[in-house]
Amino acid sequence: MRHAIRLLASPSTLGSSTGLNPAPLTLLPPIPLYRRILRAHRKFLPSEMRLLGDEYASSEFRSHRSVENPIHIVGFLNEWQRYAQEVEGDSWHGTKLDTDKIDKMSDQQLGQLYELMQAIQKKAREDPEGEI
Repeated sequence: MRHAIRLLASPSTLGSSTGLNPAPLTLLPPIPLYRRILRAHRKFLPSEMRLLGDEYASSEFRSHRSVENPIHIVGFLNEWQRYAQEVEGDSWHGTKLDTDKIDKMSDQQLGQLYELMQAIQKKAREDPEGEI
């Protein structure tokens, strides 16, 4: 990903807006996007969720440092940028996962998602009055 960072160093659009298609997102470079995510966590999430989100974002960005495939990099940055917008807009409460995204997940990702679901359900059983 280090070589591709130079290509992504300044915000750019992925195409032009024509006809009925919505205008594409302007991709942020990895470091400003990572900082934006941490700021969104600090401003909009409760402390427990913030800790979980910060750890997860940190590990994901760290594990994708060495990625060389530009398509993978653009997809990674695009999804994290959407995530930051959802957290900032407070539109993530009660939102269901898109079935298309679930279909594209690997077995490992589905396993991680299942473990996360179990942890959330366990926390809800232990603390029924608190918010998750």
